[in-house]
Amino acid sequence: MEEATQPKVCRCLLRDMTGENDYLRSVERYRATMPRRLRTPDALYETRLACCRDCEALQNGTCMQCGCYVEMRAARSDMHCPLTEPRW
Repeated sequence: MEEATQPKVCRCLLRDMTGENDYLRSVERYRATMPRRLRTPDALYETRLACCRDCEALQNGTCMQCGCYVEMRAARSDMHCPLTEPRW
C-alpha cells in the first residue's frame, strides 16, 4: 500500500520557492504597476518581508493569519501586518 505524501510546507516567501514562478511574476507585475503613492519603498518592502519570513504564521508564501500572499500585502504602503501584535 502506498503512503499518501503530504505537500511540503515551508516558512518561506514565494520568491524562495522553486516551481512557483508564475505566482512570483504576478506579484512582481502587481507591484510594478501599482501607483507610486501606494507602493511601499523598496527598502521598507524588504524589511517587511524579512519580518514575515521570521513569522510562525508564514506557510508557502501565504500568511495563515489572513490568507494573503505576504509579498502582495507588504507591497502596499497602506497595509499592515494582520497579527494582533503587528510585526510591521
